[in-house]
Order: sequence, then structure tokens, then C-alpha cells
Amino acid sequence: MSDGDGTLSDKERPGKRARTVTRAILVALLLALGAMSALIVWSLMPVSESSELVEFEVFPGWGANRVSEELEDRDLVRSAPVFSAYLRIRGLDRSIGEGLYDLDRAASAPQLAETLVRGGRPRVAQVLLPEGIRATDLAERLEAAGLHQLESYAELISQPGALRPPYLPESATLEGYLFPASYEIPLSDTPQEVVDRLLERFDQEIDKTVREELERSGLSVHEWVILGSMVQSEAGSDEEMPLIAGVFLNRLDLGMPLQSDPTVAYGLGKSLPELDALAGDIRQDHPWNTYTRSDLPRGPISNPGRSALLAVLSPVREDEQGNEYLYFLHGFDDDEIVFRPNINLDDHNQDVARYLRGEGP
Repeated sequence: MSDGDGTLSDKERPGKRARTVTRAILVALLLALGAMSALIVWSLMPVSESSELVEFEVFPGWGANRVSEELEDRDLVRSAPVFSAYLRIRGLDRSIGEGLYDLDRAASAPQLAETLVRGGRPRVAQVLLPEGIRATDLAERLEAAGLHQLESYAELISQPGALRPPYLPESATLEGYLFPASYEIPLSDTPQEVVDRLLERFDQEIDKTVREELERSGLSVHEWVILGSMVQSEAGSDEEMPLIAGVFLNRLDLGMPLQSDPTVAYGLGKSLPELDALAGDIRQDHPWNTYTRSDLPRGPISNPGRSALLAVLSPVREDEQGNEYLYFLHGFDDDEIVFRPNINLDDHNQDVARYLRGEGP
């Protein structure tokens, strides 16, 4: 319909109506874009104005989406989808390193992304391996610390394969060479890597001075470790170790049986308190019975520490008169533990009667 003068009304002008609709749509889009931009800016802002460190771990195989979701769950980013999109736009989605992070709630999303790309520290297990620990007990401690199953260590210890040190006889196990110390071991380590750490720590003990002392003594590394494990298992203190080492070395030179109870217990798979002489344990022959055999046992009976190993290379073999020590015992005197080395059997038997049987003065 036209006006009286023959012109079309505004409602009848299609072009004008289209422009109006277009403007409305543009305004709506601009408003939406503005709101979206504001939302994105807000999403990339820190979640807190106050600094607060949060331990956060990225596990192997986590992608940008999983990392973003975990960050939002831990209240470290405002929006998982926005953070994930930010990582992809910046090309950082494939650069996030696994490991542990200390992330700050006061950090912005870009700052968090930058931290994650640098890579985290490995999660570690604190493991204390005491001097004189047997390999079986050592494997149990590693398992308890979350470092794989005991069976995997048992197999590596008995059949080390490529882990076998060059000085270890082909038939020997790794017993004795798993150096006792305090370790921080990444949980990501394989059983082979864990065992290799312990072997490398032992290898550090064989420095130039030790190599020279071994050559002077005529002992092989394996003989040294066997004696060290025996000294470790027999001694009540570091001060006793050189005397005990001296007794064992003197007996070896004379062809005397070493007569060490811990070796017998080890060969029977028992702890020392479980050893039962009345039941015939001492008489039962096996490669570790140093009563029935007059040489060193087949292998180490524990994993000795530094003091025991060095005592074998610096033994006290004689008394002040030059008499060789051939015996020692631990006993009690007025409820106190005493250590008695002796040069002959008569004196040793007297000490046995006094300090073990309570028959002496």
C-alpha cells in the first residue's frame, strides 16, 4: 500500500527492514563476542589473589583435556575448556611434562601453562636400607615403598643378567652388592633401574684406595664382600669390626673353620635368633655352614655397610704382644653386653663360662 502521494511506507520498504535486522544481529554478535571475550579473559585469570602452593601431578599419558580437568578440579584454573583451548592455540598441548609441580593459585592460566611445559620433578620413594640387611628383606622394603613387586627383585637378584658387575662371579647372586643407604628413588624407575642404583652406589666404595688395599691383601672383591657381610652380621658396633675381621682372616690363613653362626642361619634361610643348635642346625652341612667347612661360605650373607667393608681391609689381627686373635664372643656382665676377643681356646672357654653361662667370678 502506498501513501496518498503514491510513495511506500517504511513498513513497505524491504531494504530498510533488512538493514535494521542486520544491525540488530551485528549488535547481538558484538555483544556476544564481548561477553565471550570477557569470559575468556576472566577464565585465564588467577583463581585467587592470595598465593597458595598446591602439589599437582601430571601422570604419563595425560593430554591437554585431562590436565585441564584435573586443574579445574583442584581449583587451579577457572575453566578446563578454556585452559585446554589455550594450550592448543599456543601449541603447548603436546609439551606438558609429567611429574610433580608446586602450582600457585595466584598464578594466571598462561603462567601455569608455562610452568607445566618446563616439566615436573619425579615423585620419589624414600627408602632406608640398613647395614646388614639381607636381599630378601631389602626386596620387601622396596615393594612396601611402592617400587614394584617383590618377585621382580627376587629374579633380578638371583639372575642379574646385564646388571652383573664385572667383579661378580658368574654363579653369584647380587647379595652383598646392594649397598645399604638412604635412597630417594623415583616411582617411575623400573626394577632394573632400582637395582642398578644400588649397584652403582656399591661401586662408589671401590675407589683407588680400596683397590690398592684389595691388591695388597690378596682378596678378590667377592671375598672382600663375603667377609664384610660376616663382620657386619657378627659385630655389635663399628669398634668391634676390625677385631672380628682379624679373627676371620687369621683363621683362614690357618685353615681353621670360621665357625660363624650367622652364616649357618643364612644357609638355612633362618634369622639368627631362629638358629637352633640343639635341633642340629649347626651340624647340618650346606655351602654356608662355616662349622662343617673350613673356607669362606659360598657368598655374602647380607649387604654390608662401609665400616664393615673397610674393617676387612684394616683388621686388628694381633694383641699387644703379637699374638694372633682366633676367637671372640659377645656375652653379658651385670646385664651389660661385653665383647671379648681371645688368642687361645682356653681363654675363650673361660669367657664362655663367665659371660655366657654365668659360671665365672
